[in-house]
Amino acid sequence: MAGARRMGGLLACAAGLVLGALAPAWAQQGKTAQEVYTCIDRQGRRITSDRPIAECVDREQRVLDHTGAERRRIGPTLTEHERTAQEAQRRKEAEERARFLEERRRERVLLARYPDEAAHQAERETAIDQVEAVIVVAHKRIQALKAERRRIDVELEFYRGDPAKAPVKLQRQIAENEQALAEQQRFLVAQDLEKRRIHQRFDAELAQLRQLWAAQRASATQWPPPPAAAPAQK
Repeated sequence: MAGARRMGGLLACAAGLVLGALAPAWAQQGKTAQEVYTCIDRQGRRITSDRPIAECVDREQRVLDHTGAERRRIGPTLTEHERTAQEAQRRKEAEERARFLEERRRERVLLARYPDEAAHQAERETAIDQVEAVIVVAHKRIQALKAERRRIDVELEFYRGDPAKAPVKLQRQIAENEQALAEQQRFLVAQDLEKRRIHQRFDAELAQLRQLWAAQRASATQWPPPPAAAPAQK
């Protein structure tokens, strides 16, 4: 009986040693079976390995699981020049996406601000009226300066119309009047340009809005709102 027990213990110990020795191999086999790298090299050969393939660093590699299903892909290793070009391309694409989103945002703002052409025309007229109001003030200022110059010319007659013979005070009044009149004339030119810019801006907006309104109407026709629910009968 005792001998049988000792024999059983020795067999169990031996089995444990065998299993312990095989465990790393099984683990390695399991690891190998989990990921398989495959690619086609520049000579057209299909290569398979349990690790990234050196012959395919310049091309894409597929990573498969033990069933052959693709788990992911590894891109080619890029040179410094290629990485720089790739980053530049990504920045360009990001800028284009940002510009696209900003354009869509501005379109939504325009549609919310101007639901129809009448609203847009009303704001155009308001903007022009504001410029016209300051033009009226400038014309009044010019008339006042001209009246002041007539008064100065009357005083200048005592010196036979020669400003060089007039007192310094009168000469200074003449210079200030001419300078103020020139400033008002330049201001009027600037306001005329401002009116032109306003009309150009509103014309460009109107052309864009007409396209947006048309698209909005087409969308409303294609996707009409659901009918309202009938009121519950009492």
